[in-house]
Amino acid sequence: MRILLAALLLVVSMAAAALAQDSPIQQLLQDNRQLIEKSSRKTIGPAIDALRDSGLPAAQTVLERWQAKEMWQREEDGLFFFAEKIDSKTYRLIDIATGAPVGTYDKGDLEQLKPNSGIRGMIGAALVQFQLNDPDPAKRVEALDAIARDAEASHLDALRRSIYGEANAALKARKERLERLLTIAYDDDPAARIAAIESFSGDLGVDARAALNPLVATTRAVTTGAPPAGENVARTLTPGSADFTEDEAYALLVDAGLAPPRLTSDAKRAALAAHVEDGRVGGVPLHELDTEADRDRAYTALAFAGLVPPAASDGEAAAALEAHTFYERYAEPDPAVTAAANATLESITFRVGFNQFADLMLDALSLASIYFLAAIGLAITFGVMGVINMAHGEFIMMGAYTGFVVQQFIPNYTVSILVALPLAFAVTFAAGVAMERLVIRWLYNRPLETLLATFGISIALQQLAKNIFGTQARPLTSPDWLDGALQINDVVSISYIRIAIFVLALAFLALFLFIMRRTRLGLEVRAVTQNPRMAASMGVNPDRINMLTFGLGSGIAGVAGVAIGLYAKVTSELGQDYIVQSFMTVVVGGVGNIWGTLLGATLIGSLQKGIEWLNPSNTLAAQTYMILFIILFIQFRPRGIIALKGRAAGD
Repeated sequence: MRILLAALLLVVSMAAAALAQDSPIQQLLQDNRQLIEKSSRKTIGPAIDALRDSGLPAAQTVLERWQAKEMWQREEDGLFFFAEKIDSKTYRLIDIATGAPVGTYDKGDLEQLKPNSGIRGMIGAALVQFQLNDPDPAKRVEALDAIARDAEASHLDALRRSIYGEANAALKARKERLERLLTIAYDDDPAARIAAIESFSGDLGVDARAALNPLVATTRAVTTGAPPAGENVARTLTPGSADFTEDEAYALLVDAGLAPPRLTSDAKRAALAAHVEDGRVGGVPLHELDTEADRDRAYTALAFAGLVPPAASDGEAAAALEAHTFYERYAEPDPAVTAAANATLESITFRVGFNQFADLMLDALSLASIYFLAAIGLAITFGVMGVINMAHGEFIMMGAYTGFVVQQFIPNYTVSILVALPLAFAVTFAAGVAMERLVIRWLYNRPLETLLATFGISIALQQLAKNIFGTQARPLTSPDWLDGALQINDVVSISYIRIAIFVLALAFLALFLFIMRRTRLGLEVRAVTQNPRMAASMGVNPDRINMLTFGLGSGIAGVAGVAIGLYAKVTSELGQDYIVQSFMTVVVGGVGNIWGTLLGATLIGSLQKGIEWLNPSNTLAAQTYMILFIILFIQFRPRGIIALKGRAAGD
């Protein structure tokens, strides 16, 4: 029985081995056996392509297992198998066609295929066509990402075949777009390429511009007479023009071997000095080498004797330039394709410019919301009360540091921000009330003394912050839902933090209007602002109203500090970055008018972004130009955009 069982196992093993050797996938691997065994990135391509294009059901599995280093070769006959490890020295071989066990072998009788990273990348590219039709959408997305990252001509047909059966609408749209991009680059039919190019007219995608730009890329060339037939000429070039100097033209001649190099005066003098013999150079006496023509004559004699390389004189260079035609040629040989690409890029350029303007306006709007949020408190203390508070920026700084401290105790960033906003208002409101009671109340109607006193307080608060928190910038981390940006298209985007600040600015505008127009406090503030004596005679306490108004303005500055700290560095100098813009916002908009403050912030934010766009490399220059513009603006409209009317305007 033992002998019979052993014989049976031998027969089964031989049958399995014969089946493994006769399977189409094994035969294909054996046909490419030498390439696989050599396993060189430079030579392995045909073997991978043969597997990819075979149409065999097992081809995808073989490529995947090969890429994962799970392919083994049996040394006795060179057949390829998958393998399962039994122990450190023994492996079970599995038929690559059927998945059936073939037998157990010692590790020494096997050779593992270990493709390097380059070969694994080539296998990955070959697997794309299988992954495009994978039932798992994630696999199909992965395949599309791989094509977009490293496309090649072989992907085009596979991509086209996969589009018809794609059930996912989003993936189908992406496949269709990618197919058009690959058609532009790899299709042999000019009509198909032109149709694909024209389909991207006005498209803002970066991938579309990346596909079209190589079609209109040009190189400079030179020839004798007319350009050769069949070349796609973009334009002819004139030596000596603004974009094509004579030096550039002659360098092109030298590179093409159509003219000898020109010699500089220094190089000519050095060559002549190196060949002085018996008081002569090239047969010319040294005392005669006082003109450029004589030096040219001597150098020509040396070149004729083979002692120096020949060089062109100015006259010869001019003649060479005159005798040749210079032009730019497209890398793409088909004129119809380049014409379509140029037309499409022109339409894209127009739309890109329009969207860049829209993106600039969004940036200006977000910057204006920041300035408005920083200035709304100053609009109360300076615009309504007439107090020049140079420490307003430090209230912004205090609010930012309040947010930082809260985050040290509340690690949840969403909760910490929700807690920090009212807490920052409370802290800076209390600080503002204390400052008004201790300092400001004694200096009303004395603007110079108020300015100096608040400036001193500003310096003191900065130093206090340095003593407590140090000079290092402190992080104020935004919640995860504020990370990233709202991507409208490939040109226009705005960060979620700036959107949140914009919404916060609108909320405080609405809150301020509600307080001033719908509450008793607002009524009393307006009464004290217009006529404090009359308000006092009607039972309103002007001192109390001034205290609350100053505290309200300071509290809003603290909230602005939390918002600004989400994207700016929180340091003791944070407020100084916004104090000048805050005063300009209030003055330009119109002192004492909240709508004027809003318009002033919009004007200053738009102006600063516009100047930065014109001069992006120098932010300091942009701020200087902005201040000069504001000075000129105030000369023509000293009361601001929206001037107060009536008794308050006179005060």
